[in-house]
Amino acid sequence: MHLEQSHASPSLPLNDASTANVPDEYAAPGARHPQDTLTDMNRKERRTSAKRVGEAHGASIAPKPTGEIEDVFAAAVAHYRNREFALAQKLCREILARNPEHVRALVLLGDMAQQGGRNNQAAKVLSKALALDPVDVTAHDNIGMAYQALGLRHEAVRHFTLALVLGLQHVETLVKQSTAVSAPLARLAGAWPRSLGLVELFGAAGVGPLAGEALLVAMLQSRAVCDLELERLFTAIRRGLLQHVCAGLPFEATADALAFYCALAEQCFLNEYVFAFDGAELTQLKTVQERIADALTTGAEIAPLDLIATAMYTPLHKLALAPSLVSRPWPDVIERMLTQQVREPLEEESDRKDIPALTSIDDGLSLRIQNQYEENPYPRWAVAPPVQPTALKDFLHDRIGVPSVTGPATADSIDILIAGCGTGSHPIDSAQRFPQSRVLAIDISRASLAYARRKTRALGLANIEYAQADILKLASIERYFDVIEAVGVLHHLSDPAAGWRILLSRLRPNGLMFVGLYSASARRSVSAARAFIAERGYRSTADDIRVCRQELIRRAQVPPFNDFSSTSGCRDLLFNVMEHQFTIPQIKSFLDANNLAFLGFGQLMPEVVRQFREEFPNPNALRDLGSWHAFEQAHPMTFGNMYFFWVQKCAPG
Repeated sequence: MHLEQSHASPSLPLNDASTANVPDEYAAPGARHPQDTLTDMNRKERRTSAKRVGEAHGASIAPKPTGEIEDVFAAAVAHYRNREFALAQKLCREILARNPEHVRALVLLGDMAQQGGRNNQAAKVLSKALALDPVDVTAHDNIGMAYQALGLRHEAVRHFTLALVLGLQHVETLVKQSTAVSAPLARLAGAWPRSLGLVELFGAAGVGPLAGEALLVAMLQSRAVCDLELERLFTAIRRGLLQHVCAGLPFEATADALAFYCALAEQCFLNEYVFAFDGAELTQLKTVQERIADALTTGAEIAPLDLIATAMYTPLHKLALAPSLVSRPWPDVIERMLTQQVREPLEEESDRKDIPALTSIDDGLSLRIQNQYEENPYPRWAVAPPVQPTALKDFLHDRIGVPSVTGPATADSIDILIAGCGTGSHPIDSAQRFPQSRVLAIDISRASLAYARRKTRALGLANIEYAQADILKLASIERYFDVIEAVGVLHHLSDPAAGWRILLSRLRPNGLMFVGLYSASARRSVSAARAFIAERGYRSTADDIRVCRQELIRRAQVPPFNDFSSTSGCRDLLFNVMEHQFTIPQIKSFLDANNLAFLGFGQLMPEVVRQFREEFPNPNALRDLGSWHAFEQAHPMTFGNMYFFWVQKCAPG
């Protein structure tokens, strides 16, 4: 999924996170859509939902299979969509008799077994598929549903988490369609604007059904939730838990309930406490924090729910005597939370002094940008997706259809520069995808670099070097690279063209560059929000960001990007010290002036590419910037906030 990630996260569309480059086959058989099967459905509901799947994809007559395996599989898919499972299963078994390692046939069989309630069989078949292809998002999703049905919650959460980081679509929609989630959402909406306590919010069933939703827990633990309805629900749960804890009221504290509340605390840490709160909550929080402080001073026992409620409002490593928390015995779910909120931040803080400086940082604007990113590591991420090693030429062919690329960048051992590496997900992906490569990852923020170094150590990677540097001063280093990636960073420089040219000076002849630049067309809503912020005088502090967000929500002026759902993301999206926006003609002008060949856009949704090909059928149009400009004029959100594209530095002569 990388080399195509950014320091300043691409800000994928709100409510549709991590959908870039999902292969077409995952959008058909077995892929979960808002209409697809849910984890808590009974068999009757599953049949009804499955019927909707067929309707959504368009019931069609199955083509008569020929002897070609892919034709047989196409027929199996058509039968699947028509709910003709027996025929689809028969064809899948024929395929597997000829090729036991046909992953898509295994996934389709596993999907049908899971829908039919044969969850042990589904888990067995899908495990075989994942052994062959560990990055199949559909297999992880379906096996997660099977494990949940079997009561293996931990395994279900693990696979749902992998499905999420690999690009499972419409996650928030899927979560909200579960009865365990939709019921409290309905109660909350019905009582608005009155707030609800936990008993009234959860109803007679209590928190148990919600805590049992493995996909919900995986989502809470893996990334900031990008849905305003769910945000209101989680805000209400947090408020209700604090009220109960502060008042000492009894309520269920089963292992599953504790795990759910810890997951919500982890979510609050991941989104950097972007949820709104009021003065009453601050008063109650102070009471609970004083109890914890007294217990830490005297050695008295700390109630687990006191700690969890506090962790929902403030990172635990900022508490006085926080290091002593980790020396106490806790349940495993709290140990996980303490690792996230105490052990890891303290490790990062200790590591900052050891980060080497590749260049000085003394330019006034560069210092302001650095300060913006030092408050929190950005962007926070929890789990690195599994990566399949490959060769660069194969990667480019798979991603943008480049038939061949000549030059040093096609060698197995390549030098890669990640300019603006942020918190490390990008260099980690590149280092794993190209294991013989040597990666230099630079950023202006020590907070982000410390986060990246910690994540890299945890994964045991030895081919990444991290350093602090200002892109505008990289001309002073005598190092050259086969591949340079600058995604989400050039448009924050005072002179993006100057920074781009400096990076090109470090690129070898025939070298490749992957660039991400803001699209002026797609960021109109961001420009409007930035104008509103300037008019109201909101600052980039956490308190002002929370207030500003609520005002934009109230005014229905929320920019449709995921970065709105975390404090640092919102700061980067709406409060950035410097932002430039680009058009395709501007990009073309720079490429022409700097002897760069355009290879193609990356991270485009398959449906966008299909529509483009319909409107511009010429085979060369995919690499024609004029055609793409015309397409974007007709479809302003084509690039979803940012242009991602590959170029090659043409050799002299």
